[in-house]
Amino acid sequence: MSDTDDKQHSIENSWKEAHDFDPKDPLFGLTRSEMSGPSLSRRATLRLLAAGGALTMAHLIPGVGASRIAHAAGGTLRCGWSGVAEIVTLDPARINQVLQFQVASNIYSGLMHIDADLVSQGDLAESWEVSDDGTVYTFKLREGVTFHNGDAFNADDVLFTFNRSKDPEQTIHSKVIANVANLEKLNDFEVRFTLNKPQASFLPKALERASGRAMTIVSRGALESMGVSQYGLTPVGTGPFKVVEHQLGQGVVLEKFDNYFDPERPKLDKIIIKPIDGPEPLAAAIQAGDIQYIGGNPVPAQLVERFQKDPDLTVDIKPAPGFQSIWINPWREVMMVPDFNKPLEELKKEKGFMVRLALAKAMDRELFVAQALFGNGVPAYGTINPAMGFYYDENISNTSEQAFDPEGAKALLAAAGYPDGKGFPELELVTTPSQKRYGLVISNIYKQVLGISVKVVTMEFSVQIENFNKMDFDLRLGGSGGDYDPDDGLVDWMITDSKFNGPTRDKAKHPFGFFSESEVDAAITEETVTADPEARKALVQKANLISSNKVACAFLYHPVDVQVYNNSVNYPAESRIPGLHDFDRVTLS
Repeated sequence: MSDTDDKQHSIENSWKEAHDFDPKDPLFGLTRSEMSGPSLSRRATLRLLAAGGALTMAHLIPGVGASRIAHAAGGTLRCGWSGVAEIVTLDPARINQVLQFQVASNIYSGLMHIDADLVSQGDLAESWEVSDDGTVYTFKLREGVTFHNGDAFNADDVLFTFNRSKDPEQTIHSKVIANVANLEKLNDFEVRFTLNKPQASFLPKALERASGRAMTIVSRGALESMGVSQYGLTPVGTGPFKVVEHQLGQGVVLEKFDNYFDPERPKLDKIIIKPIDGPEPLAAAIQAGDIQYIGGNPVPAQLVERFQKDPDLTVDIKPAPGFQSIWINPWREVMMVPDFNKPLEELKKEKGFMVRLALAKAMDRELFVAQALFGNGVPAYGTINPAMGFYYDENISNTSEQAFDPEGAKALLAAAGYPDGKGFPELELVTTPSQKRYGLVISNIYKQVLGISVKVVTMEFSVQIENFNKMDFDLRLGGSGGDYDPDDGLVDWMITDSKFNGPTRDKAKHPFGFFSESEVDAAITEETVTADPEARKALVQKANLISSNKVACAFLYHPVDVQVYNNSVNYPAESRIPGLHDFDRVTLS
């Protein structure tokens, strides 16, 4: 048997073993000791990923996590944050962009943090135990940890963060911990979470410091002394780096926190993060050596091959957890759908819905990926992305009403009163400056298929998201990243009261934001606390398909994660988490 055959056999055996459990078992076939920590074993992590439905073959490939030879410690890393003019907030309670929690992950700690294998490692949790029924988690906290302002960390900070994060008036992430029935302080360095139901994703999702955000531990003292607004600019955490400067439009400067609880980290002295909006300024900056590393929004697709040909740069590409869409405002007259709570066949008789569905069916996603992304993407028909393992429905491209159907799209537009696009008003498609090419490709597809005119309007992200939140747009190109669990796509986007669903709209005029559907709401509410993976998968795919069929938006593509840095940067594989940029182990030559 060849080495390749041996590896394939090992992967297949690991896959089978990870799924070998009774779905009704609250511990998913693991013992209490295996579920407890100071860290989870790889076997336990693979089992929990399988139980949560997030295990993919990529997690089983041997050799992931191997480090390169370390370079010397110290020095300053200069980073360009792609496709953004300013980093608006670093307060976990208000963070609504991947590019923000990429920075915040270096400033804060959580009880847990995932590593490159998506293994849940204790962060501020030194160890933990789990009850036989999988609903009670008791954590022993690290002692001797301090915040950047010198305040000592203890259990009161965990309770403070929890109480703040469960209050929807103070945070946009309260649903992440909705399954927590109670949190008790047992002593200064011990806390106990009681869940309503067993939750396979509790450790890697609800308590994870970056993408989860709800239990990213914040400083009570700093919030009280600084106020919420200033805390969003110069927050205080217990992480490996502290904020020493943050000017809107200018960027963020981080410095090594000398009292970080791990004396071996961080390696760097300083990190300078500069927002860079636009593909050419970004390319010029890294190829001239002005920056050494690219973070933020995805690297513009037109630059990937150019960077790959540059001998001074390293380009690493992995599947990315996220989705991008064309958002369609249901309150614009030509696309109006004031009530999605009707049978699909009945909706298809309404002119506004006909237009929405025509826009979705007319989008040739394969052509878009080829022309706009140079092949670096996967056509999307829902929020659930390929990185989510068996939750991802590979057949949705055939079953969704949004499947590419140019003749069907033309017929719908004609039935709505616009044969061959005649009489159809010009729509505006809002993009960021760096996404303008994508918008032009979209506009051209609509012109060719439907005969309609779509004007691409570029707008800085903070302005366009403000308009998006108050439902002031025709069409908008945007979406989500760092989606490691179905809740990231469904709870955050598709439920009626989700944090991105028109939160600042005029509720007297608009009862909901871009989408509201009762069956979707019910399925999402149930799947969030369903531990049986097959049952949860059915609910996730039900919500995903309904939101696709009823055109919550015109889903466009799932991105890939492209990491680009100068060869002088040693970015170890153990820190390579798609969607994140953790710099605590990075060194420079």
